Parts: sequence; structure tokens; C-alpha cells
Amino acid sequence: MIETTSPASEFVALHAELRDVTRDLLARTGPGGSVQPVVAARQGWLGLEVPEEFDGAGATFAESAVVLREWGRAVAVGSYPSAVLAVGTCLALEPEPARDQLLRDLAAGERTVAVALTADAGACDATVPPFRLRYSGGRLTLSGRAEFVSDLPRADRLLLVAADPHGLPVVVSVAADTVGIVPRPLLDSTRSFGGIVADELAVPPDSIQHFIGDPVAAVGQLHDRAALTIACDSLGLSAAVLDATVAYAGTRTQFGRPIGTFQAVKHACADMLVRLTVSRHLVGAAVREVAAAAPGAGIAVAMAKSHACAAAVDLAGKAMQLHGGYGYTWDSGIHRYLERATLNRALYGTPAAQRRRISARYGAAIQQSGSTEKDSRR
Repeated sequence: MIETTSPASEFVALHAELRDVTRDLLARTGPGGSVQPVVAARQGWLGLEVPEEFDGAGATFAESAVVLREWGRAVAVGSYPSAVLAVGTCLALEPEPARDQLLRDLAAGERTVAVALTADAGACDATVPPFRLRYSGGRLTLSGRAEFVSDLPRADRLLLVAADPHGLPVVVSVAADTVGIVPRPLLDSTRSFGGIVADELAVPPDSIQHFIGDPVAAVGQLHDRAALTIACDSLGLSAAVLDATVAYAGTRTQFGRPIGTFQAVKHACADMLVRLTVSRHLVGAAVREVAAAAPGAGIAVAMAKSHACAAAVDLAGKAMQLHGGYGYTWDSGIHRYLERATLNRALYGTPAAQRRRISARYGAAIQQSGSTEKDSRR
């Protein structure tokens, strides 16, 4: 079953092949295995959305989502999710030589780029950039901070979303060693995060890159992409823990028979499948919306992010419970999924923040409908 496309999609076979190849390679690394950028580039993952003129495949986010899901299933270690966000950021910028070269470098795995979208890891409001630009003493300076930036410790290039002197969002491209980086130790050992601190950092004018079209809308779309990237990862790890639990329940015996024959275990596994199925449909719908750049993609992303990430934590916890004491050991690996799912839940908008976003949207629609009805009665 292809989770990221409709059954009628002409790309079903392509996605199935991409999924199978990705799953096979990641399985060889083992749970929590590391995938180097050069390997990801050789597989074509890094250049999936990069235009062909820049040595990429010219695909869409729907193809990246297939790899992201398998990335979560394998709890893989590497910078691929950050590369997906970096490529999306570059594609949202006006074409110019530096941007074009960065796209080529990303596709070839020659650069690791970290993108700082928001100051708060749990926020889903992308209207306030974490950095600001202003003129000081005749020079352009950058100030601000961003917490929990993915792959920051290993990045050599940073793309920072900032408000220009006129208050409009832009992207500032700087070398990683020019800003203050604060390590952020995490329980999740499969990923690395760090904080960025910039205080009146002098930046050259040619480091400022502008968005295509409405910059505020573009930043919102990037934030949706980041949130959906995490939702895809959570969907993959949810599927993995369900598979592992069902397999364990079929081999672990108690009172002379597999524990999977007990009604309580059956019901628990069935509940896990229901949560996973809902996540699959919500994430699939959001992926299609983002890939098509649909106007209402933000709400679909909010629904997918809030449900898939919350469900992943619940499923990993239930899997650990059904594995008994074995679930807490390094041999089972279930704890890796719980650690990763817990962090995913907090990134790019917590479930509570995403639900507030959804309620605000529909609340405004209901209010507008009520006003229209009153006007019609007059």
C-alpha cells in the first residue's frame, strides 16, 4: 500500500520501487544506523526535488515523503530530513548563482545545511522570524536566536529566516562558524540539535536572499513542509513498532501459547492499527496538498502533524508495554522509537498548538458563515 499517493496516481509503481529500495538499504544499516550524505546522494534521495538543470531528479515532495517515511521506520541517523527542508527553502527563493550552486551541492551531498525557521521548537506560528536585520553604524547586522535547529552541530551552511529592515521575511545564508552555536543534548540519540545565537553579526548584502512572491506565505509553506517532514517520520516509526509488536506477540509464549492469542493483546494491537491507519490517511492527504502547493495545505498539515505525532508516542508506549520488560532493553530497540516519537511530537508545532491552529481556521469560517446568513436575512 502506498501511503503518500492515491491509488489512481500514475506514480504508484515509482513510489513502490522507491520505498522498497530505500527500505532495503536502511535495513542493512540496522535500527538507528547512520547514513552518510554521500550514500544518500548516490541513491538520489538528496536530489529528488532538485530541478534537473541542477543535477537533480525534478520530483516533488510526494517522492521525498516516501523516503522520509522509511527513514522514520528505520530510526535512521543522518541529515536527510534537514536536506529536504533545505531544498524546499532554496526552491522558494529567487533564482541567483549562490542559490543555484547550493542546490547542486545539496543534490551531490557536498554540503549539510541547517534551516532555522522559528525561535521556539514547539511553535507553529511562522509569522515571526527568529532573526532580524538592521543597519547599525552603516553596516547590516543580524541578531536573534533559534532553539533546537536540526543537524546544526554537523552543518557547514545555515539558512536563517530573518525580518529585513522593512519587516519582510528574507533568508540569510551564512557559514556555520560565523554564529554562536549552543549544543542541545537530547535523549534521542538518533538526531542532533543545537541553538543559534547571533548578536549584531555583520552580514554582507549578497548573503540576503529573497522569496519568490509573498514572503510571509512562503515562510508559512516552509513551516508546513518542516512539520510534515516530522509527521512522515512519525508515521514510519509507528508502522515499525506495530510490525515489531505483532511479530513479538506471535512468538512470545505464555501459559503454553503465543501471547498474541490473548484477547487483551489482540485488542491492543487492533487499537494500534486503527491509530496508524488514521495517521496514514491524514499524512497522505497532507503530502498530496503540499506536493500540489494547494492553498489549504496548512490545515491538512496541521491535522497530520497533530495526530500522527501524538499517535506515534502512544503506539511506541503501547509497544513497549506489550513487549514487557524486554521493551526497555537495547536488544529490542523499542525505546529508540519512543525517544524519537517524543521529540517529534514537540517539533514544529506541538499537537496542542496545531489543534489551536485548526480551531482558529474553522472558527473563523463558522463566524463568517454566520455573518453571511444574517446579511441574507436582512
